[in-house]
Amino acid sequence: MTLAIPPTPPEAGTAPRTLRGLHETGYDYDAPVELAHHVGHLRPRDTPVQTVREWRLSVVPQPDDGAVTATAAGDAAATATSVVVTAGVHQSRDPWGNHRVGFSHSRVHDRLMVVSGFIAEVAPPLPLHPEVSPAWERVAERLRYRPGAGFDEAVEFTLGSAYAPRDAALAAFGAEVFRPGVPLLAAALALMHLIHRRFAYRPLATSVSTRAPEALAQRQGVCQDFAHVMIGAMRSLGLAARYVSGYLLTQPPPGQPRLIGADASHAWVAVWCPGLGWIDIDPTNDLQPGSGHITLAWGRDYGDVCPLRGVIRGGGRALPRVAVTVEPVS
Repeated sequence: MTLAIPPTPPEAGTAPRTLRGLHETGYDYDAPVELAHHVGHLRPRDTPVQTVREWRLSVVPQPDDGAVTATAAGDAAATATSVVVTAGVHQSRDPWGNHRVGFSHSRVHDRLMVVSGFIAEVAPPLPLHPEVSPAWERVAERLRYRPGAGFDEAVEFTLGSAYAPRDAALAAFGAEVFRPGVPLLAAALALMHLIHRRFAYRPLATSVSTRAPEALAQRQGVCQDFAHVMIGAMRSLGLAARYVSGYLLTQPPPGQPRLIGADASHAWVAVWCPGLGWIDIDPTNDLQPGSGHITLAWGRDYGDVCPLRGVIRGGGRALPRVAVTVEPVS
């Protein structure tokens, strides 16, 4: 079987790109909100190819008092990142090391506006050589859970989760390209091609609660669905894959196509490969993420890294207004 492998990204080997981003979330409630608690993942994280230089968070109305306004104690990234947040916002880290914020309102209000802004430097990824990665079956055997064995971060991401469970239909779908003896990364890229080719990008076809088996059956959805299908298929074969949330460059450089998912939060997949670690793959756009992708957070699935969620008393029915802009710093 011949596997199509994407060419090395044209930006590979170029200098890091500095990007400025703005993520705005607004609610105009149908009825007054009497009490609200919110938690979110809105601050991009540092990675081997990404350095966050500045992050600002504004919440209107101002949350209840009592929280610090600087980064959480022990945050090593604080030395390299300028952070300014509205008073009353708590900052912490979640189990996967992502930045997390929380805030509450005990005063009556009828609207909420949360604005996150950042400046980050993103380097292009190193070129991939999928053919030299180990056969996927060997990797799956290595990742098989064994009671009493030492902790391996990747093993956690072989287990099913709410949005991306282990499932027979997902395993059968993945088996179309995960043939015996195929190198892990070559098969992962082939699965990326398969999803991109078989699935239609239709924003209203699914909801935020759609799981991978349902998205597979419908063969349509958005970036969240594409990522969950790929993650679920790989986990169902015993491999490790995690969900990555982030943003895309809104307007690409001249001569390059505009990526699907710009103007909103985006999602892609990271695949674990021995000797190489976590390799990012974007099935929505059928490519290896580059310096136009901003990493926000990662986890088992969307439920772990939702940008903003809350519990409120009152409010009626109100859908969020979300706007995202990411552009180069001139």
